[in-house]
Amino acid sequence: MKSNVGGIDKMARIVVGAVLIGLTLTGIIGVWGWIGVLPLATGLLNFCPAYSLLGINTCKLKK
Repeated sequence: MKSNVGGIDKMARIVVGAVLIGLTLTGIIGVWGWIGVLPLATGLLNFCPAYSLLGINTCKLKK
């Protein structure tokens, strides 16, 4: 599994995922907020299956 999520993309995924889960736990939004697990997991793992299917890579190239 090669990393394809990097930098700003990673931080945005973690923040959005954590906010959605937090809003769900506090009862502000319904069960659909648990969808925040997906961006949180992809941000923490640095890998997005959809990116691999589409050929997208936001990681900086290592030389």
